[in-house]
Amino acid sequence: MPTDVKVPTLGESITEATLGAWLKHPGDAIAADEPIATLETDKVSVDVPSPVAGIFGEALVAEGDTVAVGAIIARVVEGGGSAAAPVAAAPAPAQTAPQAETPAAPSDAALRLSPAVRRAVLENHVDPSAIQGSGKDGRLTKDDVLAAAKSKVAAPAPAPAPESAPVESLLADPVAVARPAGARNEERVKMTRLRQTIATRLKDAQNTAAILTTFNDVDMSAVIAARARYKDLFEKKHGIRLGFMGFFVKAAALAARDVPSVNASLDGDTIVYHDYLDVSVAVSAPKGLVVPVIRSADRMSFAEIEQAIAAYGKKAKDGTLSMDDMKGGTFTISNGGVFGSLLSTPIINPPQSAVLGMHRIEDRPVARDGQVVIRPMMYLALSYDHRLIDSREAVTFLVRMKEAIEDPTRLLIDL
Repeated sequence: MPTDVKVPTLGESITEATLGAWLKHPGDAIAADEPIATLETDKVSVDVPSPVAGIFGEALVAEGDTVAVGAIIARVVEGGGSAAAPVAAAPAPAQTAPQAETPAAPSDAALRLSPAVRRAVLENHVDPSAIQGSGKDGRLTKDDVLAAAKSKVAAPAPAPAPESAPVESLLADPVAVARPAGARNEERVKMTRLRQTIATRLKDAQNTAAILTTFNDVDMSAVIAARARYKDLFEKKHGIRLGFMGFFVKAAALAARDVPSVNASLDGDTIVYHDYLDVSVAVSAPKGLVVPVIRSADRMSFAEIEQAIAAYGKKAKDGTLSMDDMKGGTFTISNGGVFGSLLSTPIINPPQSAVLGMHRIEDRPVARDGQVVIRPMMYLALSYDHRLIDSREAVTFLVRMKEAIEDPTRLLIDL
């Protein structure tokens, strides 16, 4: 008896999603609660589990289709037994002669590639079937492809004059033959729901808020020295590495006490001040940046902050961030330095009124006590809504952060 697979409840105010990819196909055996598809919502990707154990019967919607909450997207035939024959399967060969051994088919993880991963595979000329995926259920991520390309883990050279290259076949490239030298090609990929939402929200922020950015630089010598001195003890005691983000979150909490408007928001013609700091931390995920929230970060220890960041980073990589993980936030910190950014003007995330941009650390000549010395410096950028935050307040906030980072003792004695 077929059992319907329905779109689950996706969170408050979310009524529809886009079917991102089928993880199972007609004829596949499925365990109860095993993911059979991924849905892309405005914020995160969500797995759709099978309600029963059995055989995948049929898919009722195609990848890229918009589906409403509660809609039936597939059917599963309950019970074990042998898998049904896939649609349009070739007839089995007669068992009159030994069959030549054929290469193992690529795994679903290699075949079900997101547009970003597919593009990375093409650009780096690697074989996805030869890469071990680190995403959920062994799925490939863009980082997996880049790591494989960096370590030169590529597919073997194809035999002379093949009909089509193995990588192109795996990627379902519409051009199934080798392209002539100098060919110019284009690829059109529909924006994911997440990317569409990011684009809309960022443009709305620019159209609505009076965004201005102020800058400062900070000498990272003291923080680097503190990490070098205590990193082993910290990791031994707390089971987590001591990173830079903990210092910046604590410094932001300290600065927000002196400049509360940076941690406030506008609700119509009303200013909403918060006596807590919920920090949205931008984290890289396979399908783009996501912004989970560290709640009441001002009341957390360094270890609790680092543990929360590490947990969110793993969930983002695995695609298991929930709606609740992304909800809220009163202030955002974005670290473009991990990608090599020297300077940027980040865009605020409404209804928040400010975002702090961190950048890469590099040795630069600076003047100290009349002498030119080399110091590890980082540029900080604070973009803010000028409707709520005055320039004086924005500059004061960055100065307070600079003082705390350059003298971390201030974080301990609340100065």
